[in-house]
Amino acid sequence: MLYLLFEIGADRYALPAPRIVSVEPAVQLKRIPQAAQGIAGVFNYHGQAVPVVDLCAMALGRPTREDNLSTRLLVVSDPASPERLLGLLAERATETARFHRRDFQEPGVRSDDAPYLGPVVSDRRGLIQLIETARLLTPEIRAVLWKEAAEAL
Repeated sequence: MLYLLFEIGADRYALPAPRIVSVEPAVQLKRIPQAAQGIAGVFNYHGQAVPVVDLCAMALGRPTREDNLSTRLLVVSDPASPERLLGLLAERATETARFHRRDFQEPGVRSDDAPYLGPVVSDRRGLIQLIETARLLTPEIRAVLWKEAAEAL
């Protein structure tokens, strides 16, 4: 399967390409005051209000560098409701790679604060960790996110 690779800090991560609807350049977002940690804002994608998660803010507590030319807005379908879209701000999202799903292995370490971090695979440059988009948002955030997104535009 084809995966889009990107970075969060100094580490590399992957998303399965079939989950990605579109890869866009970073755009100006409508910020949502007092949004949950990691929620960067909302943008208009072909007339649809799409909430955006800042992967660096969620994982590292610092915002994604939007001025970096390799920062991309990855539009993915929400696994819980495929008709809904979710944006993911990701740094250095410029590379793809092919792996078999069976090549991914459990990392042996899990964090309750980062349930979206999945298994890992290795290539010539080191380890790459899978981001499990179905576990990216807590049920509490999911319950209000699209409502807030629609109201923001």
